[in-house]
Amino acid sequence: MPGMVMFGRRWAIGSDDFVFPGAFELFIRMIWWIGMLVLYSMHKGNFNCTGGGLLHSYLLVLLILLAAIICALSAIVYISMQGTISNPGPRKSLPKLLYTRLALYLPEFVWAVVGAIWVSDTSVHCDKTVVNVIFGTVIASWVIIIFTVIAVVIVFDPLGGKKTLYFTECVDRNLESSQSGQLFYNVKKTATRVWEKRIRLLCCCIVQDDDHRVAFTSIAELFRTYFSDTDLLPSDIAAGLTLLHQEQDKVETCPKEPEEVLTQSPTSPFTDDLDLELDNAAHFMLFAAAAYGWPYYIFTNPMTALCKLNGDCCRNRVTEMDIIGGDRLNIHFGSILKVTGLQYRDFIHVSFHNKIFEIPFFVALDHKKEAIVVAVRGTLSFEDILTDLSADCEELTLEDVLENGLVHKEYKLVIVGHSLGGGTAAILAIMLRNSFPTLRCYAFSPPGGLLCKSLAEYSKHFIVSVILGKDLVARLSMPTMEDLKRRIVRIVANCNKPKYRILLHGCWYEVFGGEPDNFPMELDGRNQDDLTQPLLAEESLMVHRSLSYNALEGDSPLNSPPQYPCQYLPGRIIHIVEEISSRRWCSSDVKYTASWSKQTAFSNILISPKMITDHMQDVVLKALKNLSQEKTSCISCRSGDFNTNMV
Repeated sequence: MPGMVMFGRRWAIGSDDFVFPGAFELFIRMIWWIGMLVLYSMHKGNFNCTGGGLLHSYLLVLLILLAAIICALSAIVYISMQGTISNPGPRKSLPKLLYTRLALYLPEFVWAVVGAIWVSDTSVHCDKTVVNVIFGTVIASWVIIIFTVIAVVIVFDPLGGKKTLYFTECVDRNLESSQSGQLFYNVKKTATRVWEKRIRLLCCCIVQDDDHRVAFTSIAELFRTYFSDTDLLPSDIAAGLTLLHQEQDKVETCPKEPEEVLTQSPTSPFTDDLDLELDNAAHFMLFAAAAYGWPYYIFTNPMTALCKLNGDCCRNRVTEMDIIGGDRLNIHFGSILKVTGLQYRDFIHVSFHNKIFEIPFFVALDHKKEAIVVAVRGTLSFEDILTDLSADCEELTLEDVLENGLVHKEYKLVIVGHSLGGGTAAILAIMLRNSFPTLRCYAFSPPGGLLCKSLAEYSKHFIVSVILGKDLVARLSMPTMEDLKRRIVRIVANCNKPKYRILLHGCWYEVFGGEPDNFPMELDGRNQDDLTQPLLAEESLMVHRSLSYNALEGDSPLNSPPQYPCQYLPGRIIHIVEEISSRRWCSSDVKYTASWSKQTAFSNILISPKMITDHMQDVVLKALKNLSQEKTSCISCRSGDFNTNMV
């Protein structure tokens, strides 16, 4: 649904977005009007007190004003419920109703001022109950007015005026003209500047240097490019996500054909060492989690963490250890010690220095696995978020990275990390591979858009990626984001149900579960070739091609080739899936299974409530420990059964 046009500009809200806020305000106004009516009826003959005449007029006018507002809100809610996301025709009268509702704010504001003056007048000696009710009415009026102003600010689109002007020009003028070209350039330039201001505002708490300014501009350009070829509103995206989730669940519950099941089994020569790699992954995930420092330790031990860290916070650091960056009270390093179980002497280098493109890490001796472990921290700060969002590709030179690399003569080098740290660890491992042939890397939940095809294949000999469930980050890349955007556009365009019904059922489905709704996904009488355009105008673009769409991003329909190069996860991939099973001898209520997976299994973003939680480091560590313990307990269980049979 395109943004609604009012006051000569486009707004970041659609004509079908007033159902829920309108219904909520209508409910409040109805209770308010009924209460005022009861109050007026009960005190109709008792307005002979000092200030009673003004009170009588105030209540009478307020009742009339509330009745007018209720009528306007009822009409707005009813009209907003009509049509579908891609068919705003039945809602074309909504702007006029909104103008009427906005006009009613002026007398409401005046009457709120009058009520405030009357309540604050010390000479009024009317019934105290009436005075308190009027005081509550005045407060409610001001609260509604303030929230309305906040809502207007939220839905204000800084580009609304330019977009409206540009779309109008595109209808009447040749898109190849110099005037249209200049207008298009101004729209792009303004959009980039708006996104850059938003990013600066979000990152106002960090010191901004040249690196940050470069990152801001790069990220702003990325956002501008990504959102420029659609006119989807936030509510449209929410509706599309819930529809995609239900459609995805329908597909997952369908029984698979035998041929499809067989094709999912990888034919890699490395498939025999899954148990060994799972054991290693469970061990080294502790180091990757420990790199997060005290936030992770306190999150996983909320009741006892502060007490346990209290003994280490003031302890003097050993002089042999190389520590860079701030660590007030030694709580970061103290947390790393608690999580890893290592001693002070086992750490070679620790860096808490954190800037954009500079991530904290530590180097430690792992005597249990006879390894020197480099653990890189994942996303934890605004600087890390900026690093995540910097999606530009860079060439990686592998020749002559290190000429004389040194490592312990008996210990191997292992590089680990989670999330952003996992991606960084994988790239570092590739760079150091020539100097350390026995190097191993374990990347936990790394970002999906990381390596080109050739580097991904090369890294399979020494990198193992561990992905849990429907982890969003492991599937996140510019191509998958483009694919998600196109799927959202297509599914909301083809669904012939009102948006409010989609969102209501979606909320119920996400919270309480049940069967996915069988929303029809294709409009009658449309052929497939007409279902390839995003929505960018008041009318549906599924039939007619939008001139503004052509102008904004050239010829890029939904089925066009991708704008961004395909990038892949590093190394071999272990995919861990949670399964619900009944309690048996060798299993608990929650059971995890792991298998080697293919790159193609992560080429789409899966919509699920667990798409975020499956990425969390504590959840990944829990799953790995569960697999390790289950393997041990099942072996013991089978051994016990064998001994019993022998007796």
